[in-house]
Amino acid sequence: MVDIKHLPMPELEAGLDVIRQSPADSGVVELIVRRPGDTEREVLSEGYLDLAEGLVGDMWSTNGKPNPDAQLTLMNVRAVALIAGERERWPLAGDQLYVDLDLSGENLPPGTLLSLGDAVVAVTAV
Repeated sequence: MVDIKHLPMPELEAGLDVIRQSPADSGVVELIVRRPGDTEREVLSEGYLDLAEGLVGDMWSTNGKPNPDAQLTLMNVRAVALIAGERERWPLAGDQLYVDLDLSGENLPPGTLLSLGDAVVAVTAV
């Protein structure tokens, strides 16, 4: 059984300053997670992004009607560290790319292009 810990609001609010210090112009991908099934997570050392499949091997393209505006999800590592705690728990969030980058709508509005290795992805929603 997974031990679930909910942080009290004052602890969450105290962590906001650290999240707000995320870099705005250049970030680092710290974790790549593929979801082969609803409750499965695979941590990858590298991943391949495909125009049709998204993160290759992820269930996004095989899960009913895939939404092209939600093909790939990014999570701020400072936010997930605050919420989930230790790094081993980060994949439970269900996101694919965990980045140290300011993902706010003010910093990355829809239409922003991000370079990820050899790939370029477009921000479609925040």
